[in-house]
Amino acid sequence: MKMWSGRFESAVNSDFERWQRSFDFDQRLLKFEVSASKAHARALAEIGVLSADELNQIIGGLDAIPQHAVDHPELLKDTEIEDVHHFVEKTLAALVGEVAFKLHSGRSRNEQIATDLRLFVRDGIEESLVQLTHLLNVLLDQAQAADETIMPAYTHLRRAEPVMAAHWLLAYFEMFSRDVQRLQNCRERLNYCPLGSGAIAGATLPLMRSPVAKELNFDAPTANSMDATSDRDFAIEFVQAAALTAVHLSRLAEELILFSTDEFGFVSLPQAFCTGSSAMPQKSNPDALELIRGKSARLIAANVGLLTIVKGLPLAYNKDFQETQEPILDSVETFTGLLRVTVGVVAGLKLNKEKMEGAAATGHMNAMAAATYLVGKGVPFRRAHEQIGKAVMYCISKGRELQDCSLEELKQFGDAFGADFYDSISKTAVLDCHDVHGGTARSRVRQALLQARKRIAVMPGGVHAYA
Repeated sequence: MKMWSGRFESAVNSDFERWQRSFDFDQRLLKFEVSASKAHARALAEIGVLSADELNQIIGGLDAIPQHAVDHPELLKDTEIEDVHHFVEKTLAALVGEVAFKLHSGRSRNEQIATDLRLFVRDGIEESLVQLTHLLNVLLDQAQAADETIMPAYTHLRRAEPVMAAHWLLAYFEMFSRDVQRLQNCRERLNYCPLGSGAIAGATLPLMRSPVAKELNFDAPTANSMDATSDRDFAIEFVQAAALTAVHLSRLAEELILFSTDEFGFVSLPQAFCTGSSAMPQKSNPDALELIRGKSARLIAANVGLLTIVKGLPLAYNKDFQETQEPILDSVETFTGLLRVTVGVVAGLKLNKEKMEGAAATGHMNAMAAATYLVGKGVPFRRAHEQIGKAVMYCISKGRELQDCSLEELKQFGDAFGADFYDSISKTAVLDCHDVHGGTARSRVRQALLQARKRIAVMPGGVHAYA
């Protein structure tokens, strides 16, 4: 029997009936539906709709439903079941009898799905924060292990200036730290309970909403019933935050794919996250990283899809909202999977320090430091830039680096060059001339590593943050 069949004299079209069912995907909300139903049952008992004995029967039945579904998987294939709410009601009736039908007193599926999705997304945020914190930790572990290794930094994918490898890894630490903040902010805004909102105008029974919200670990009840049943901002905001994080994950994956090629050779990938070729025995392919890069598109697409579904809907609930469920459910699962795999890849990375150092020693990447040297001698920067540019062109024609030129050769480009020039463009000097907050000077990077450890120590989202 449908939950709404009393209004209709004829049967629903069979094609439409199958087409409009959501149970195939919203059964993933079962544990949240059970939790919310238990809270509602207690609220009904508080106002006398359920007796103590009826409450105990219903709570016992609800507690038994998840395991009952495991023991009887055929129930999940019941073609009569419309959605997860219908499944719980039908299964509860089979377990405890007629009293099960009292549970729907004073509530609507509109508020139920809004609540279930909030609980699901909140759970996903908490798992994501745990994984992001793990990722930040392994990035710092790798940065610490890099010590004072130098590597090329790139602009336009051309060698630009040498930086510490730790500085490169800390750039991703900053990206993912911002992602943590966005998810924390999203969690704060979603943490209000729709139960008691009814279908649109509020419950028709004098339910005590605050205790229900508290039982489900919400901060408070939602403030407006029309908004509560039609709000999907919390899910859109989560998917937006997840999509941006996925862009950062994809950028990291792309660099690791490039840097692990024979042409670069800066890093070696853990074999546990690579696969071979069915045709070429020598191949070790970065499949995990390629899938990280590829799956980011799913989250970007989900973000666009959710915004498109919601943009033209009048208040309050509309059946269109059913189409938001699959992208929400998929986004949580895709996102947490992306994070778990990325943590494993980064934790297993091996930095090839000699390759990095060798690449940073060529390509005239000390040219910026050389120009800075001339500025220190009183040469206007624009003139210093021109003189060093000409010196670089001379070096290219001779197949040499700036430090290979004699002082006499350098003086043909300007009179300010002195014997101390060579010290100013040494490997360490090129780093340490960037001695500003956020720069790649060795002392600044050491400070940044210490500060990063302190930031993680107080960062919510750790393993026990939401216990």
